[in-house]
Parts: sequence; structure tokens; C-alpha cells
Amino acid sequence: MKKIILSLCFLLSVIVQIKAQRNEIYSQNIKSLQVVSNEDWQSPPIMTLGGSNTMNIDFDDLSHTYHRYIYKVEHCEADWTPSTDIFESDYMEGFNGNPIEDFEKSLNTTVLYTHYSLTIPNSNCRLNMSGNYRLTVYNEEDDNEKVLTACFMIVQPLMGVSMNVTTNTDIDVNMSHQQVEMEVNYGSLNVTDPAGQIKTVVMQNGRLDNAVFDIKPNYIMNNKLTWTHNHSLIFDAGNEYHKFEMLDVHHPTLGVDRMDFIADYYHCTLFVNEPRRNYVYDEDANGAFYIRNSDNEDNNTLSDYLWVHYTMKCDRVGGNVYVNGGWTNDNFLPEYLMTYNDMNKCYEATILQKQGYYSYQYLMLNDNGTSSFLPEEGNYYQTENRYQALVYFKGTGERTYRLVGYGNVDIK
Repeated sequence: MKKIILSLCFLLSVIVQIKAQRNEIYSQNIKSLQVVSNEDWQSPPIMTLGGSNTMNIDFDDLSHTYHRYIYKVEHCEADWTPSTDIFESDYMEGFNGNPIEDFEKSLNTTVLYTHYSLTIPNSNCRLNMSGNYRLTVYNEEDDNEKVLTACFMIVQPLMGVSMNVTTNTDIDVNMSHQQVEMEVNYGSLNVTDPAGQIKTVVMQNGRLDNAVFDIKPNYIMNNKLTWTHNHSLIFDAGNEYHKFEMLDVHHPTLGVDRMDFIADYYHCTLFVNEPRRNYVYDEDANGAFYIRNSDNEDNNTLSDYLWVHYTMKCDRVGGNVYVNGGWTNDNFLPEYLMTYNDMNKCYEATILQKQGYYSYQYLMLNDNGTSSFLPEEGNYYQTENRYQALVYFKGTGERTYRLVGYGNVDIK
């Protein structure tokens, strides 16, 4: 019984930890939250400390009514709890509670919205310490009601991170899994207690629902840590992401079956996704999305919103099925939940989305809080996933964890 309670507590702690670092939207009027570093929309929101690096945060409010939104930034520990042992002046130059001054109303769209944009650093706020950051937006006109939270990271590459991915795992060889191998070199940092001073996170395609935290290395040496054929770094390979592109509200484009105008809204019906019994190569963006229209001009204000209809042909499964991608912020929310159509033997969902390119997958949320791929989607070692590793360090006498290493690798 004690073991069961400990296991449940561990699972709960992992779920809370993962939840804490996800972008969150608290208002139904807020859509299309984008957190992008240096315009690299296909990578996690990580920028290097110093230089001309920027973090861009964009979102839409579904109205033409201006709201005075203010933002506050806080530094977080490796587990995304607030850093309580440092002062705001330790990590920030400038002030917190600044208004978002860059906003613009949509033009010629059926769904009215106001686009808000913010760039870090700016003249009012400059961050000078590496680590995890949580930026929260409040509506000053509504008793500072919380509107959204955007999470990003700043790395100061003081440790070297090298990664490799192989299909030769402890579970199978060239079947359905991928093995991540990793080495962290201390560089010039003085590491006296690796287990207490170093925290690691390994992700597949930037996902948080299946990320692994603080895996014990196979080898601990004077100047480095090594993970080789580590059972905890074996990932289900899954399958290539699905993709579609809505560029023109009148004409179908990539992955789109038809476009309709019904009851004052545009509707985009995607091609039905059939079970994938074999692996077929298809280049995708591993869950990333990019807002744009056919002219690729004024994308933020001229792109309309459409109701997108998803259909996955498969048998009913045990858990709840969700549409998932970077644009869902890895949140398993009711708006992304699919319902099963017994007559047509398929899962269906309808989601309001802005014009652009989207890659997505279907995930099943199990009763124990874990997620898994749908059986009909397949699990193939050839799948071109991208893996990322984050390395945090807290030196002797230091008061917070800094992000000192970042690596990524593609399996091809």
C-alpha cells in the first residue's frame, strides 16, 4: 500500500511539474498564442543570453475592443516553481507591470480580433540571467484578471551538450522505439555534487506530456556525465505528424478537403485520417505552426479564423483522444477533445483556428495521466523526431538554477 501511495505521489508531482511550464490561456477570448525565439517557429522558445536575441509573444483577443494588458515576468527554478531566493533586480533591468503597447485590429475578417504583440527584451524590460521565465499577462481594466501565461527559456551555454539517437534500444532493435544518448561536459563550471547541482530535461519534439526529468546518468566522471543505453531515455517513435494549410478561405490547399461558408463562419474540412498500417515518409514540422495567408502579408491582422473539422477513422479506444500540437500548448483541454461517432466509426473534433500552417497528431490520454499514440497511427522507428535536452546548474553558494546547456538532435 505504501508503494502505491508513493507511486501516486510521484506521478502527481511529475504531472504538476509538467503543467507548470506549459503556456496557459485563461480567457476564452484569447487565441493563437505564439511564443517564438528569433523567428524560429519550428523550435522551442529558447534564446541565448545577450546579443541581439529576442523572444516574441503574440496573441489575439477576439474583439475589436481595446484592453489595457500589462505583463509581469518572473524567474523560475528548474522545476518551474518561482525563484524565491533571488530579487527581481537580480534577473531584470527595468520594471515589471508594463503595458503591451503594440496592438492592431484585424481587417476584413469574419471573426473580429485585436492582435497584441510583445518582444523581450525591450526598452522597459531586459533579462540578464539565464533560466526559466514565466510571463503573465493581466487585464488591468478587470481587476488585473490573469489572461495568459507564456513560458520561455534563456540559455547561457556554459556546459557542452551532445546528443545522439539510435533505434537500437533495450526494448527492440529497429521496431518502434528510439533511444536517446547524451553527454554533458562541465566546461569551466565547478561541479562538486552532480546529483544536487545539475537538473536535466529531455523532450521529444518539444513535447511536455512525455518529457523525462533528472534521469540518473550511466557514468559520472570528473568533467562530464554520460547517458548511454539508458532505459529511461527510450521513447515511443510514433509516426509523422499530420499537416494542413489554410491559406485561402475560398479554396482548399494542403491537407484540406473543402472550404465552406456556413452561418457567418468559414469552415475548413480536412481529409479524413485513415489508419496507417505502414510507415510512409512525410516531411512535417513536428507539431509547430505558422500563422499566414495566401499573400503572406500582414499575416497577424489579415488572416481569418475558421472552424476546422478533424476526423480520425479508427476503433474506439480506452482513453480520451485529443488533437495535439505545439499550437495546443500541449494542454489536454475540452476544446481539443474528440468525440466518437459510432455510426461512422471515427473520432471527430471541430476547433476554431487562425489561417496558417499546422502540424498535429492524435494522442490518447490515459486514466493515469500519461499519454500515448493511437494504435491505428502506428509506432515506427523511422519516424523523424527531434529531441531536445536542457541542463540546469546551481553552483555552490548560488541562489537559483540557471540554464547552462541546450542541445538538440534529429533522427534521420
